Amino acid sequence: MKENLKYAWIASWFALVGQLLFFIGVSFYTGEWRYVMWSLLVSIAAGVPSMIRTSHAQKQVEQSKKEGES
Repeated sequence: MKENLKYAWIASWFALVGQLLFFIGVSFYTGEWRYVMWSLLVSIAAGVPSMIRTSHAQKQVEQSKKEGES
């Protein structure tokens, strides 16, 4: 089975950084900085667990490749 984690990493980084950058832009436009505060919480809540899961999946793929070579 071929694992492609490139898109998982892109989605994880977008959840962590992309949403925050978007809401910083919204805050500049509206002048309401509470958007940044709430988006920071949501970005961390969505981004960190997805990065942890992606990291674990990548380690499993690398381990299975090492076992396949032996």
